Amino acid sequence: MTSSANSQTLVLGGGCFWCTEAVFVRVRGVLDVESGYANGHADRFPRPTYEQVCTGDTGYNEVVKLVYDPQQVSMADLLSVFFAIHDPTTLNRQGNDVGTQYRSGIYFTTPEQQAEAQARIADMNTANTWGRPVVTEVEPLQHYTPAEDYHQDYFEHHPHQGYCALVARPKVLKFEELFKRLAK
Repeated sequence: MTSSANSQTLVLGGGCFWCTEAVFVRVRGVLDVESGYANGHADRFPRPTYEQVCTGDTGYNEVVKLVYDPQQVSMADLLSVFFAIHDPTTLNRQGNDVGTQYRSGIYFTTPEQQAEAQARIADMNTANTWGRPVVTEVEPLQHYTPAEDYHQDYFEHHPHQGYCALVARPKVLKFEELFKRLAK
């Protein structure tokens, strides 16, 4: 993992972590991206497996943990990318991926991140940006655990795998089109 003295951590759930990771590894100022699971029932599942999380019974969300340098990329820019690459209005689903493990979530590590995320969501809801209410949960990061090694950098290792080609690649292309100034 790369980090700097000024780095911060933010964890985002935007559906399948393969897709979210595939985008954020391309964002300038993001120093490290790790797929994992967050905010689940740590008392019953202290280190959940992918198979357990897929049942929807663990309470965990598929997430990416971002370590970023706020001097290179702002929280506002990270949130802009996040909201552009998934649908924050669908509860417990992204496309064909259905279950609590695919919920839209922002898991903050500082009070400033919490305030900025809540303000952004309130602004989008006031402006009716999506035509429906944003259901993204904003909670403190709890019970984070990395996903299994084979999930890390999945899109980079398997760009032609069906899910990656049909779901992740369009998100990467959308990022590259909309956020050229943020691309590495």
